[in-house]
Amino acid sequence: MNIVSYGAGVNSTAMLVGMFEKGVPVDLILFADPGSEQPYTYEYLPIMDGWLARHRMPCIQTVYCTDRNGDRLTLEQECLCSGTLPAIAYGYKKCSLKHKAAPQDKFCNHYPPCREAWARGEKVVKYIGYDVDEISRRENAREQDEADPKYTKVYPLMDWGWTREDCVAAIQRAGLPQPGKSSCFFCPSMKKKEIRTLYHRHRDLYERAIAIEDGAKPNLITVKGLGRNWAWRDFVAADLNQQAMCWMFPEDDLPCNCHDGG
Repeated sequence: MNIVSYGAGVNSTAMLVGMFEKGVPVDLILFADPGSEQPYTYEYLPIMDGWLARHRMPCIQTVYCTDRNGDRLTLEQECLCSGTLPAIAYGYKKCSLKHKAAPQDKFCNHYPPCREAWARGEKVVKYIGYDVDEISRRENAREQDEADPKYTKVYPLMDWGWTREDCVAAIQRAGLPQPGKSSCFFCPSMKKKEIRTLYHRHRDLYERAIAIEDGAKPNLITVKGLGRNWAWRDFVAADLNQQAMCWMFPEDDLPCNCHDGG
């Protein structure tokens, strides 16, 4: 039983292309939707689904987090209700685990082919799209991967020796457009140029991000806002006034682990 964890970014898209080219069977493709992906990610899903259908591969199965009543719970709702920022702003990975990994695991726990494989004493094989430049991510997960009683984790891009450039080339070779970076529109790992783009092209999403930041503000102590050491609201105001000096808004490197390098 081969499952692909699909993030709709460059790496996981290239991984599916490579699996087709190399004849690696795919039984299930899961996309975990936190309810707040960038618009281009949602636009890309039907494009990829069309390519998968033409190549007789499974369609993308979307899964998402639910609350105790079984109702959908988005990351945006969770932040607004709790008056907090996404966990990565505080240095944790809980939002990725809860809204990405957990919905996929929950789906598989109820998916008959997975249950049948486990009943036979077999492990389900889960394919993850880390390229050769992300070896540290694989090494950091090695101990947990090896102890997993249900899944065997496979990182085919690394096994193939594919770099980021190889992934881009594979997508071009397949005749697909390049996907954008997969992340929430209010992700604290976003770069300043991405915040600018959000403000100018998707003002409604920017305002929703600011609502999360403002809602969390009374509860913040050391963290200043969605920029972690600074607030998005302050950055955009200074940027519009051409006063956004680098020392005022340092570019943090906060890998959120919720995307696949896209």
